[in-house]
Amino acid sequence: MNREKYIVIGLTAMLFNSLYQYSWNALEPLFKKGFAVSIVEIEVAFTLFTIFSTTFQTVGGYFADTKGPKIVGIFSSILSALGFLGTSFSPTVYFFYIFWSLGSIGEGILYGIATNLAIKWYQDRRGFATGLVSLGFGVGASLTNPIIASFTNFREITLIIGLIELIILPTLLSFSKYPAKGLTGNTPKEILVSPKWWLIYFSFVTAAVPLTVMSSSLSVIGRALPLQDLVILISLFPFMSGISRPILGHVSDKIGRAKTVLLVDILITFGALLLTINLIGPSVLVIGFFGGSMITLYFSLVGDIFGSKFSTSNNAFLYTGKAISGIMGSVIFSYLFLTMPEVSRLYTLMCGITGTLLLVIAMPRKEILKVR
Repeated sequence: MNREKYIVIGLTAMLFNSLYQYSWNALEPLFKKGFAVSIVEIEVAFTLFTIFSTTFQTVGGYFADTKGPKIVGIFSSILSALGFLGTSFSPTVYFFYIFWSLGSIGEGILYGIATNLAIKWYQDRRGFATGLVSLGFGVGASLTNPIIASFTNFREITLIIGLIELIILPTLLSFSKYPAKGLTGNTPKEILVSPKWWLIYFSFVTAAVPLTVMSSSLSVIGRALPLQDLVILISLFPFMSGISRPILGHVSDKIGRAKTVLLVDILITFGALLLTINLIGPSVLVIGFFGGSMITLYFSLVGDIFGSKFSTSNNAFLYTGKAISGIMGSVIFSYLFLTMPEVSRLYTLMCGITGTLLLVIAMPRKEILKVR
């Protein structure tokens, strides 16, 4: 069985998906200048991205699990490309909100399909496979951000991205499918009444805040840095996020998923601590490396605990936590940063601590100490 092709499909989809989140810091100054609005008004678009990408992933996940990923994958890839193409021709920020939201719907569904191609086809090496697919979510932006930074007008670069995506992704997704047999697991209805599920869910929501802060507001946090240094950090952040995913995924296959997720949450919290003492560069590297692997590790953890038959749907529900985390890490953080900078850093640290503690409560000690 040539299952490696599904890794290629998932990885390529993730390369484009990454631009919605990890190229935001490169695109945001262009959007602010082009639409002539405040930074808070532009941050609204990032919040809309987190809401629409996460909410509609549950819908797309249901259809992918029950009907297969091919048709919904082609449709969502067209929507994702439309987000960039529509943005290029948006006359006002309000049209930008509409097209960015439509593109975010496509991105969210594609994210779910891409990761679950790995989860379903590689039950024997789930951590490494999902990490390898998710590698694209960091590397894509890392390669693209220096190019974006060389543009002075957002309309040109978003048009180029949209056209390339429209050509490549629908073609690739037409070859996607899930295994027909051998999958078992709990339905979304069953997991949503499980206390363990909700502890894991809110652990993810709060522990991910330092990551969404860096994803949405690094250009604001680092505004006092020399421009060249800031561009380097904006490019390094998604690169660190990308390379960590297969590495930590492989580690989780070896030492246990729960233990690895706990270590990641602790180290993300340490990165938030570095931010509170204004060590921006080290904070970016730590949160980028360990935060990047967070969602795929949580996805794999859910697959381990609740099974893989309905993993696209179940992980889509987990992914809705990104919308909450996105609001907490973008609009709320940016408001606090503009009004009370020191409080905003402490707020980020407390979110990391909360996420770590909730995971400890959710997982029995024997699960955390277990070695695979």
